[in-house]
Amino acid sequence: MTDMQTLYLLVPLAPLAGAILAGLFGKTIGRAGAHTATILGVAIAFALSVVIYQDVAAGNTFNGTLYTWMVAGGITFEVGFLIDSLTVMMMLVVTFVSLMVHIYTIGYMAEDPGYQRFFSYISLFTFSMLMLVMSNNFLQLFFGWEAVGLVSYLLIGFWYDRPTAIYANLKAFLVNRVGDFGFLLGIGLIVAYTGSLNYAEVFAQAQELSVTEMAVTGWPLITAICICLFIGAMGKSAQVPLHVWLPDSMEGPTPISALIHAATMVTAGIFMVARMSPLFELSDAALSFVLVIGATTALFMGFLGIVQNDIKRVVAYSTLSQLGYMTVALGVSAYSAAVFHLMTHAFFKALLFLGAGSVIIGMHHDQDMRNMGGLWKYMPVTWLTSLLGSLALIGFPFFAGFYSKDSIIEAVHASTIPGAGYALFCVLLGVFVTAFYSFRMYFLVFHGKERFGNAHGHHDHHGDHDDEEPSADHHHGLAPGQKPHESPWVVTLPLALLAIPSVLIGFFTIEPMLFGEWFKGVIFVGDNHVGLKELEAAFHGPVAMAVHGLQTAPFWLAMGGVVLAWFFYLVRPDIPAAIQRIFKPIHSLLENKYFFDRFNEIVFAGGARVLGKGLWKAGDQGLIDGIAVNGSARLVGWVAQMSRLFQTGHLYQYAFMMIIGVFVLLTYWFNRG
Repeated sequence: MTDMQTLYLLVPLAPLAGAILAGLFGKTIGRAGAHTATILGVAIAFALSVVIYQDVAAGNTFNGTLYTWMVAGGITFEVGFLIDSLTVMMMLVVTFVSLMVHIYTIGYMAEDPGYQRFFSYISLFTFSMLMLVMSNNFLQLFFGWEAVGLVSYLLIGFWYDRPTAIYANLKAFLVNRVGDFGFLLGIGLIVAYTGSLNYAEVFAQAQELSVTEMAVTGWPLITAICICLFIGAMGKSAQVPLHVWLPDSMEGPTPISALIHAATMVTAGIFMVARMSPLFELSDAALSFVLVIGATTALFMGFLGIVQNDIKRVVAYSTLSQLGYMTVALGVSAYSAAVFHLMTHAFFKALLFLGAGSVIIGMHHDQDMRNMGGLWKYMPVTWLTSLLGSLALIGFPFFAGFYSKDSIIEAVHASTIPGAGYALFCVLLGVFVTAFYSFRMYFLVFHGKERFGNAHGHHDHHGDHDDEEPSADHHHGLAPGQKPHESPWVVTLPLALLAIPSVLIGFFTIEPMLFGEWFKGVIFVGDNHVGLKELEAAFHGPVAMAVHGLQTAPFWLAMGGVVLAWFFYLVRPDIPAAIQRIFKPIHSLLENKYFFDRFNEIVFAGGARVLGKGLWKAGDQGLIDGIAVNGSARLVGWVAQMSRLFQTGHLYQYAFMMIIGVFVLLTYWFNRG
C-alpha cells in the first residue's frame, strides 16, 4: 500500500475511531474526552482531504481495490476507493461541514445527558458518508448508503423517550426502505447483465446495456436500470413522493438537522446520479423522469415553507426545494451544475440550520417564529450570518447560491429534454417562492415587534426537549421580562466559518467546475444534450455573470419575494391573516402538506393493517393454529376416542375380537389363493 493509499484509508477511519472511542468508552473518557476524540477524528479527515485535493488537482487519481471480501459466481465483492475530482470535492464538503457541526454541538448539547452518545453518532455518520462517496463499486456504495440511513435513524430518534421522535425516525427508516428497494433492483439488474459491481467495468459496457431489452417486458434495459437507481435517490434525497420523512426528521437535535440536510445524507442521491452519468446519458426517458420529479419537488415543497411557523421546518422545506433544483439539473444533463449547487447549498444550508439552532438557544428553546421578532439587537452574530445565508439561498448576485442556481435555470432554459418547459416554469416560480419564505422567516425572527416573553404565546414546539436546556430552569420560551442572548463562541464560530464559503465559494469555483476541466473524464454529457453549453458560450467570468444577473428574471423574481415578505410581515401583518381566511381551503391543503401523510396512512399503512389482519385470520389462526397445530391435536384426540371403544378391560371382548381378527385374516388368505 502506497503512502497516498494509506491517506485515503485514514480519511474514513479517523472519524470511525472517534465514534468508537466516544460510543464505547464515553463514560470513561467523559464529555471532554468524547468531543475531543470525535472532533480530532473529523479534523484529521478534513486535513487529509485537503492534502488529497491538492494531489488530485495536480493530476493524480486513484481507482483500486483495498480489500477483497469474497468472489462468488465470478462476481467480486470488494472494498475499493475511487479518488477523482468529484470524490475529493465531496470529501472536502462532508468533512468541513461535519467539523463545524461537531464544534457547534459542544455548545448546543452542553447539558444533554446523551452528550457522548450524540458525538459518537455524528462521527459514525461522517464515516458512513465518506465510505459512500469514496467507493469505486456498487457493494461499497450500498454499504455507505444503508449505513447513513441507519445512523440517521439513530440520530432522528436521539431523544427516544419522546413518541414524536420515535415516529419520525421510523418514518424516515421505512420511507427510505421503499427507495432502497428500487436502488437494490437497479444494482441487481446491473450485476445480472454485466457480471460486475465495479463502476469502471460497468461503464465500459454502457453502450451494450443501451441496446439491450429486458427479457420479459421488452423495456430498454438502460432505462429500467436508471429509473430504479433514481428511485433510490428519491428516497435519500427526499423527492416527491418519497419526501415525507424529511420535515419530520426535525425531531432530532438541530446539529444533526444541519448534518443530514446540508452536506451528507440528502445529497447522497444527487452525488450517485452524477457518478452514474455514463448510464443516465444513454436514456432520455430516465432523464425526463428525473426532470419532472425534481421540478415538482422544487416548486411544491417551496409552497409548504410559506405556511410553517417552526423555524427549523421552514429551513427543512427549503432543503426539499433546493434538492429539487439539483435534481432538475441532473434531468437536463447539467450534472456539474447539480454538484456545484450541492456544494454551495451545503455551506449556506448548514449555516441556516445552525443559525436557527442559535436562535433556539437564545429563545430558551422556543422554535415558534410567532414568538420572536427584533432579535437582531440581542444576537448580532446570529443575525448577520443568517442574513448572509438567506441571501445565498435566494441567489442574490455574487453570493454562492446565485452562481449555482442561475446556472441550473439557464441549463433548463436551453434543454430539449421532454418536460423542460414544465421544469423551467417550476424553477422560475420557485425563485420567487424561495425568496418569500426565506425572508418571511428572516423578518419574523430578527426584525419587527418583539413578541417574546409572552406567557400566552404560541407553542408549536416540534423539536423541544427538556434535556437539551442549557439553563437550570426547564421551561420553553422566554418568561416575561427575559431577553434573548447571543450564543457562546462554540456556536457562533462555526456560523462565521460557514458564512465565508456561503458568500465566496461560488465566485471562485464556478469557472473550473462548470466550464473548466475539473470534472473532465469524471462526468459525461452526450453531444445531444446541450445542458450548460449555451451558458458556457455566454460566460465571461463570475463578475460579468453577477452583473448580468441584476438584469435577469430570476433576480427580479427574488427581489419581488423579498419585498412582498417585508410588506406582509413588517408593514401590514394583517394582510397574511386576511389571505389565510379568504383562501382557507388552499391554506388547509398546504398546512396538511398536500395530505401525503394522510394518503400514506390510509392507503399504505391502512392497507398493510388490512392485509396483516387477513393474513393473521386466514394464515395464523386458520392455517397454522387451526390446521397445523390444533388440527393435529384434534386428529390425535379423535384417534384416541376411537381407540377407547376397544379398550374396555373385559377379557371376553378381547377374545372375541381376536377370533374375529383370525377369521378375517383366514378369509383374506383363502380368497387370494
